[in-house]
Amino acid sequence: MEIFIDTSNREEIQKWLEQGVVDGVTTNPSIMLKDGVRDLKAGTVPICALVGARPVSVEVTTNDHGEMLRQARTLATWASNVVVKIPIVNQDGMSSLGVIHTLAEEGIAVNATAILSFNQAILAAKAGATYVSLFGGRIADEGSDPAIVIRNVRDWLDAWGFTTKIIVGSIRACMDVQAAALAGAHIITIPPQFLPKMVDHKYTRETVRQFNEDAAKAVGDSIRKMVVTAR
Repeated sequence: MEIFIDTSNREEIQKWLEQGVVDGVTTNPSIMLKDGVRDLKAGTVPICALVGARPVSVEVTTNDHGEMLRQARTLATWASNVVVKIPIVNQDGMSSLGVIHTLAEEGIAVNATAILSFNQAILAAKAGATYVSLFGGRIADEGSDPAIVIRNVRDWLDAWGFTTKIIVGSIRACMDVQAAALAGAHIITIPPQFLPKMVDHKYTRETVRQFNEDAAKAVGDSIRKMVVTAR
């Protein structure tokens, strides 16, 4: 399983790259806005360079399918590791499968995003999406169990030999990460504020404190014994 970091903040990306846990990056217009990015290209290209060959998902910013194609083709020229995010439908509920399929046929990696159901996921995979982004938190908001949806999509992909990978996003708590991992997600994209919480545990800190205190006592006893022996 891979971990992507769900941010356009380069400092956060660098910090977690250095700790060896980042396999890719996802962004969207809301994340870019929150992180203070006002120029999409200026915000994206340095991230692509920072992460090397790791994939960086960048979303189109239009409701028009023809414009989605034009934007996607431009985005794909910015760096070899750009993955273009295309919503499964536009805001009017019109299918974006044709856009996904056309881009896939042109060799452009597509992250089919804003997916909230099994049916949406399998159609995106059939259309040629490299990734299908299931929004776990929003699936739960609609009264469904995200773990069941994730598991069903994974089983279907495996049964029929699809190479499409599941990205689980809309993470709202550390337990969401655990649930998605156990349900079979290929990738979980995690907002950076959750990573320190995942690595930390108050009883781990207490255990380390106890070990350090005991080590200090042991070292002190050893030094005292050396002094006595020298006398």
